[in-house]
Amino acid sequence: MKRFTLPAAAFTIAGLTLLATEARAGIDACGDINVEASAMCEVQVEAECELSCEPVAFEASCAADLQVECEGRCDATAEASCEAECDIAACEARCDIDPPEFSCQGECEANAEATCDAECSGMASGSEARGECEASCRATASAECEGSCSGTPPSADCRAKCEASCKGECTAKANVDCQIDCQSEGYADCKLEAEGGCKARCSEPDGALFCDGQYVDHGGNLDACMAALKASLEIEVDSSARGSSECSNGRCEAEGEAEASCSMGPGRPTGAGALGLLALLGMASAVTRRRGTRT
Repeated sequence: MKRFTLPAAAFTIAGLTLLATEARAGIDACGDINVEASAMCEVQVEAECELSCEPVAFEASCAADLQVECEGRCDATAEASCEAECDIAACEARCDIDPPEFSCQGECEANAEATCDAECSGMASGSEARGECEASCRATASAECEGSCSGTPPSADCRAKCEASCKGECTAKANVDCQIDCQSEGYADCKLEAEGGCKARCSEPDGALFCDGQYVDHGGNLDACMAALKASLEIEVDSSARGSSECSNGRCEAEGEAEASCSMGPGRPTGAGALGLLALLGMASAVTRRRGTRT
């Protein structure tokens, strides 16, 4: 799956702060990239948006694509020695505090991604190569953890969740070196393609979504992406900064014909260890273009 001027922006939806109990990955409607807990996400349009469409912004989206492309080459299984080193008892103790809130995938990703700094330590901090290496490592961790934990629903017991988490973590470790090497061959072409898609999104009323500076491809359907983030991360929208605009049925309309996506509804109390969720939405003036369709 491939993802991927104008006067000052007519409107900007900014400051969607996503605070979650865990890092999230596999949100298909948002390009299937990893969205970290506490990520700062915002939708940008036009001039401001185009400035954000730089190569460094496509590391996460390209890593998600390239990880899938490299699976055929990097298909090692978890090593028994790694699984033997997993502290299942400690994992179960964390799970026992609140089993419904404990996430197999969140536990797995946290452990697997802890190795990314070591994997990429030989590269200069802040360099393009270091960024790509870390993105590849995180994408590998997310994919392997999601695959291993997909068969353990929230109702599964803590032992099953922790064993699946361990397996996913170890499978990620077994494949990460291969994935980093394989993905490095495709970043240049992927970023070039993604830049074109990003700038095209910027010229549309819906705009382009960025999380912590990374382009989050929504596959031509920002509404679906926002809905998925709401469902996964319980985003609560504060509409106090929207001026005269109104929101209903998942759509925000300002004076004139401008439209922008929104998600409404109160947040829910979270369980032990969960963070509050907040999103701030701002709209300046109206635009007259209607939402485009991605090709």
